[in-house]
Amino acid sequence: MEGASFGAGRAGGAIDPVDFLKQPQTILRIVSWVFSIVVFGSIVNEGYVNKDSQEGELHCVFNQNEDACNYGIAIGIIAFFGCIFFFIVDLYFQQISSVKDRKRVVLLDLGFSGFWSFLWFVSFCFLTNQWQRTENSKGATQGADAARAAIAFSFFSIISWVALTVMAMQRYRLGTDMTLFATDQFATDPNAGYPGYPTGTGIESTETYQSPPFTETTGTSPKGYQVPAY
Repeated sequence: MEGASFGAGRAGGAIDPVDFLKQPQTILRIVSWVFSIVVFGSIVNEGYVNKDSQEGELHCVFNQNEDACNYGIAIGIIAFFGCIFFFIVDLYFQQISSVKDRKRVVLLDLGFSGFWSFLWFVSFCFLTNQWQRTENSKGATQGADAARAAIAFSFFSIISWVALTVMAMQRYRLGTDMTLFATDQFATDPNAGYPGYPTGTGIESTETYQSPPFTETTGTSPKGYQVPAY
């Protein structure tokens, strides 16, 4: 996790490749990258099949709906390049010293991950619906494995991208936590007083003053003066 202000205080530090690859966020990006390859790869390679009566013409295996195949291929390819982009950004994130730039990167990651989670959900629902409407045929049987793989990994992509969204949200909340800026400025003991500030008990004692400010000495009289007798 990054520290306060999106970890800008630690900018410029060395990056350990082993530790970087072990980070949960890096692992999720790699997993999401692989899932995207499976989705659009399955559709491109085996998602277009021949009809029984038209051997020379290829149709989308999902109910012959070209939009279903095009949608799965499109978001799969964009997710593929998106994972590569954010993987590189994570690799060089430690070198970014500007707090504003770091905030923009985290917000971009949050927005993209959340939006693509939604698009993968749409893909799963769309492909599943079209596959259920697909009529049994020789072509559908040939492309069944590819169709099921695209549907299954669309569902898995929802989970991985939602996890990336949650992690981006955690980074954003931690980076904007202003209470972390003052953690080193105060004493660890909450009951400790501020240095240099006199503390008192709130009770004044009689020893505060050495003598009363005004006193009457009735037992003594000034030298050379006698009290007249009446």
